[in-house]
Amino acid sequence: MVDLLRLSTRAIQSMSRKGNCWDNAVAESFFKTLKYECTNRYNFKSYLQAYKIIEEYINWYNTVRMHSTLDYKSPAEFELKLKIINNQKVA
Repeated sequence: MVDLLRLSTRAIQSMSRKGNCWDNAVAESFFKTLKYECTNRYNFKSYLQAYKIIEEYINWYNTVRMHSTLDYKSPAEFELKLKIINNQKVA
């Protein structure tokens, strides 16, 4: 598997020091939520069906689902708010 990743031009290895688990915390939290809110509810009949349902979920997760850590905004909403604030600081 490692050799396959080394051949890829799009995969970038990210590792912190031994025992430092914070790099993966966000990804692990997302995948836990994905399993709990989405994939555990289905018995996928095909790869294509799974891909489509997961794609729809991720779109909903990023644009509609409110996140308590983002002041009950969606990630897209929160990112737009940050861009507006940053543009105001520059102007």
